[in-house]
Amino acid sequence: MSEVYIVDAIRTPIGKKNGGLAPVHPIDLGAHIIKTLVERTGIDPANVDDVIFGCVDAIGGQAGNIARMSWLAAGLPQHVPGVTVDRQCGSSQQALQFGAQAILAGTADLIVAGGVQNMSQIPISAAMIVGKEFGFSTPTAESKGWTERYGGEEVSQFRGAEMIADKWDISRQELEKWALRSHERAKTAIAEGRFDNEIVPVGDVTTDEGPRETSLEKMAGLNVLVEGGRMTAAVASQISDGASALLLASEEAVKKYGLKPRARIHHVSARGDDPIFMLSAPIPATRHALEKTGLTLDDIDLVEINEAFAPVVLAWIKELGADPAKVNVNGGAIALGHPLGATGTKLMATLLNELERTNGRYGLQTICEGGGTANVTIIERIQG
Repeated sequence: MSEVYIVDAIRTPIGKKNGGLAPVHPIDLGAHIIKTLVERTGIDPANVDDVIFGCVDAIGGQAGNIARMSWLAAGLPQHVPGVTVDRQCGSSQQALQFGAQAILAGTADLIVAGGVQNMSQIPISAAMIVGKEFGFSTPTAESKGWTERYGGEEVSQFRGAEMIADKWDISRQELEKWALRSHERAKTAIAEGRFDNEIVPVGDVTTDEGPRETSLEKMAGLNVLVEGGRMTAAVASQISDGASALLLASEEAVKKYGLKPRARIHHVSARGDDPIFMLSAPIPATRHALEKTGLTLDDIDLVEINEAFAPVVLAWIKELGADPAKVNVNGGAIALGHPLGATGTKLMATLLNELERTNGRYGLQTICEGGGTANVTIIERIQG
């Protein structure tokens, strides 16, 4: 079977809500990361077969196929197409997987895959809110088929997080301890320069803006997001702005263009779970990926699982018996932020660099997504 390689993976610093990246047009954020990727890899952009980008809430500055618009705004060849993917929080991970599948199918040799999101300019669920204001139907409540299957149950990420914490018996104290660990690990990673090779500055913004000074005492004083629940803002991912991208190449392209790959795509897949729980799908998705590959979690050196909410990670660890020391070792979205459409390839850039830093072999990445789905990507570092 042919191989798919990651040649390089980069990201912008992740800007906090109304922070340093807030004024930047989403297309320009995407253009900046794409242009830098082309420059860093030294590829002739005319040889790229497709640009696949993730983006959620594709309205306003994020509408009109932002993958294509970002490529053109970067001043790159017009004949190269682009397509935008929405698999909610896993959108750019899905972009990576679609790109890998195109190469494996023999229909492409060079793919730019990534994602972009400016949540300061376009708030989460903006597309749903705008649609309701214009009198359009809501995503689920007015669907006959949906209500026949799932009734009138509330569909909410906050409710899903609470349901997961309840099912896996995760206390508020456990959630807050994980959140504090996320901040501490992120601050250590920044101080030690672990992100330096993956971050592309944007103007004066040179580092992640999310990590903050906090404590268990401060977290304990916050109000819950849902009455009677245990979720607070402290254990949820941060609203963020950013872009990320990577270059995928076939074996033929690596040889033809003299590229030096950093990792091999070992496995890509996705699975679904209960959409009311919404955020639990990384569990069955990981089980499926390990079964397909014949690997176990003992074979996996590092894990990146998106910290949409702390219970997502802790339930995954409990259910699969994973070693917490391998999971989100440089912090996660609770500390570093979650720019929806960009998070997938952002996490992949971090996973790749950390495998190299620690001489690990296999890295696994998974993200929970709206609708109750999850992607899993396993990569193998190129050694030597």
